[in-house]
Amino acid sequence: MRIRLFGIVAVVVSLAGPAAAHHSFAMFDYNKESTITGEVKELQWINPHIHLIVNVTDASGKVAAWDVEGGTPANLRRTGWSREVVKPGDKISVVIHPLKNGTTGGMLVKANKGDGTPIGTNG
Repeated sequence: MRIRLFGIVAVVVSLAGPAAAHHSFAMFDYNKESTITGEVKELQWINPHIHLIVNVTDASGKVAAWDVEGGTPANLRRTGWSREVVKPGDKISVVIHPLKNGTTGGMLVKANKGDGTPIGTNG
């Protein structure tokens, strides 16, 4: 009986980690698309999702860092992205699904370099 109980507990514990590791994308407004244009501050090529930080200047001249969340590095690599595709200081235009709460961030839809060249096949 103890061995069976131990086995059940081991299975439950082993499945709890992966389930907790994934997060929701409910914070993005999939009914809206916005385009931000600015300068790349940083590309965080990390799992589980990349983050593209873009410095965007508004009409009043104030600069805000926008955090654009993308897919996994493996999936983006298959579409033509890489950790070297953009570097700090590059001009970029990014279409996003904005955050529902209105803060400076969103989910990557597609991106173009400053000269209009699409980044990856999603551009």
